[in-house]
Amino acid sequence: MKSYKVGTIGYGGSYNMGKHHLNMMMSAGKFVPVAVCDSDPSRLKSARKDFPGIETYPTVKELLKKSSAELLVVILPHHLHAGITLECLKAGRHVVVEKPFALTVNECDRMINEANKRNLVVTAYHNRHWDSIAVALRKHLKKIGRPYRWESFTGGYARPTKIWRNEKASSGGVIYDWGAHYMENMLDSMRYRIKEISGFSINEVWPNTNEDELEVTIRFYDGAIASHTHSTVLPVGNDTIRVMGTKGALVSTDRNDLFYYKPNNKGEIQKIEIPLETTLYDKFYKNVYAHLSRGTELIITPEWARRVVQVLEYGSKSALLGKPITPKYK
Repeated sequence: MKSYKVGTIGYGGSYNMGKHHLNMMMSAGKFVPVAVCDSDPSRLKSARKDFPGIETYPTVKELLKKSSAELLVVILPHHLHAGITLECLKAGRHVVVEKPFALTVNECDRMINEANKRNLVVTAYHNRHWDSIAVALRKHLKKIGRPYRWESFTGGYARPTKIWRNEKASSGGVIYDWGAHYMENMLDSMRYRIKEISGFSINEVWPNTNEDELEVTIRFYDGAIASHTHSTVLPVGNDTIRVMGTKGALVSTDRNDLFYYKPNNKGEIQKIEIPLETTLYDKFYKNVYAHLSRGTELIITPEWARRVVQVLEYGSKSALLGKPITPKYK
């Protein structure tokens, strides 16, 4: 079986994501870590300790010039995803991009076109497609009939700290971080064509940061609706996920539980706890390896990742414009 040399661009001070990616790749298939790039010398030192013998580079230009890595993982602030990915693709490397895929649909289009032109793989690391809650939702969704409404919420009441994730220019906005996970889960459950995307936001409490709160709502052609809200100014809790269907509902209160609400012929509602499934993050890189080595179909295609970005971008723009936006990709 073919081996692939891999590396990361960004080793990650937050959550040690460079180490996470390389470990997940090694456990998933014949991926061999050979290179790490980071502008912080202390992170390169950590990489050499974690993976003895690995090559380290202070710039992307030097990595692309000297490294033999065939697949690179981009682990950088959101606004850098597209530019660095295009640079890697033009240098003939396959690319995995941390979620979100990019900040805009146009950036996604450029990345996809470049990869197609060069017969390279580009995809986004939507590992939470295999979260225990996401796997359980897919398994039990048919219980509720046709899902016609999705509602999800993340956040609470907390002053944002001074990191790039809380700066709109680099993060894209408050919805782009956790919202990317929830939008991917949402679109996975609500597999309808999109009619329009709307947004509502406020920015009155925390100065010089992302929106205080943003709600994004999708209207589908099939008469379904879906919304996700991320807030930093909400002092009361909310269900994390609620999926309503024509024959019942699935509800998760904190991504660590799942309940099936089943109505009977008398109008009585039975609440049934559903066991969560095992989290299977290694399936992402197992699928990428199978795609590279055997041509197996990608699960997280770049077009699917672009669909998530479209909701994030258009929802944010709609909040500023005060009107719905028709999607480029239905």
